[in-house]
Amino acid sequence: MIEKLAEQLVNLTIKQVNELASFLKKEYGIEPTNPLLVSSVASSDKEKYSEKKEEEKNIFDLILKSSGNSKLAVVKLVKEITGKGLKESKELVDNIPNVLKESVGKKEAEDLKRRLEEIGAEVELK
Repeated sequence: MIEKLAEQLVNLTIKQVNELASFLKKEYGIEPTNPLLVSSVASSDKEKYSEKKEEEKNIFDLILKSSGNSKLAVVKLVKEITGKGLKESKELVDNIPNVLKESVGKKEAEDLKRRLEEIGAEVELK
């Protein structure tokens, strides 16, 4: 019985939560200690999911999909971006697709993508 009641309470909409709060106050004199808590209970999970999704949009992985026609220029730029040696950079370019850089901020990711695309590489931000 308690589990069923808990399940019903968790699935209430914001409007229903507010109606329940008003009913409990009117009929039983029970008032929530934090009025903002009542309206946020039903939507807290949705808000957390939205916030997380927005945060994820600001962090990207830079993935090299193709080196294009100027492979040597791409290898040099990959070397500069990753800080790896020439051999390791060449291996990254030879084994496409490959993650060049992980967890990069949006501005830096877009700048690196632009620089790589200018020399003919195909890049994806995930």
